[in-house]
Amino acid sequence: MYYVSKRMEIAFAHKLSLDYESRCTRLHGHNATVTVFCCSRQLDSNGMVVDFKHIKEAVASRLDHGYANDVFSFNPTAENLAKWICDQIPECYKVMFQESEGNTAVYVKDGFEDAAL
Repeated sequence: MYYVSKRMEIAFAHKLSLDYESRCTRLHGHNATVTVFCCSRQLDSNGMVVDFKHIKEAVASRLDHGYANDVFSFNPTAENLAKWICDQIPECYKVMFQESEGNTAVYVKDGFEDAAL
């Protein structure tokens, strides 16, 4: 099995829909650090699991410098964004979405809980 990870920074704004009082229900922004973990049993014709550039494009094209509430139909929590990113990249099995220092959400596909990296 081959494993790769891509770490990137993205800037985005959002507001959350919550069933309790919170400042997060107001428009605010983050400079998030996103780490995407991918794996494959075989390398592609270029000798890669997936091109790092393609990982970044899949995330940044929709989320970087955008207003997440206009892009997504779901509540754009860190947890939901981590799952959405994982779903965009077929080779992806895990995403760490650090929304701010000290606040990180992780999504891991079923069956990959003990995967490397």
